[in-house]
Amino acid sequence: MRQIVLDTETTGLYANDGDRIIEIGCVEIINRRVTKNHFHQYINPERDSHEDAVAIHGLTTEFLSDKPKFADIAQAFCDYIRDAELIIHNAPFDLGFLNAELARLDMQPVEEITTGVIDTLVQARDMFPGRRNSLDALCERFEIDNTHRTLHGALLDSELLAEVYLAMTRGQETLEIEKLTLESEEELAKSRSLASRKILVLAPTDEELTRHEAVLDDIEKGNKGATCIWRKEPEPETKEDDVAPTQTAS
Repeated sequence: MRQIVLDTETTGLYANDGDRIIEIGCVEIINRRVTKNHFHQYINPERDSHEDAVAIHGLTTEFLSDKPKFADIAQAFCDYIRDAELIIHNAPFDLGFLNAELARLDMQPVEEITTGVIDTLVQARDMFPGRRNSLDALCERFEIDNTHRTLHGALLDSELLAEVYLAMTRGQETLEIEKLTLESEEELAKSRSLASRKILVLAPTDEELTRHEAVLDDIEKGNKGATCIWRKEPEPETKEDDVAPTQTAS
């Protein structure tokens, strides 16, 4: 199963008011294992960021001025996330910005090119109602080191969220182990069933019996006519319970 942990940084909070994406960071998870196949891109938003936004992510207009525009990286981004399940913290925010950017280019929205979206903020609120469920709070709760996170960054936040998501859903690994155990037990039962089947016994042909008797005759001749052991009938077994008790004189 292929999953993509995704985060964005933006010029402000409102996609429908002209704010734009300035950074996309994605981390790939395949079968609950983080790979090295990341997607990371800074983007020229063609506008200034709000001062409060710059204070959060530190990405200035000057720094972003020579970066590609969203139109330049849109197809590569869509190809990267295609047919994967997305994992996003507060998904409506990022999806709103991504779909606004894609709509400007008459491209499909994210939901139509991926298999679904998991919102870890919703998951966290279900697991820890009434508690803080920011990414930093979840890192602290699951003992994930985020001391190197002084500013928000899309790729760094995606890497941390990947660890948080795997910690939050650890029970899925137990289910996978149980599935493998069940499959092993089924294989064992199948092998035992095969072992319990009747063995097919093939009787010798008349020719084989004649040749066998000739071999026994040769053995007896070599032993001066003594009866070959393979021609002797086995004596019947006697159980103690079958022996008549000895009568004693009264």
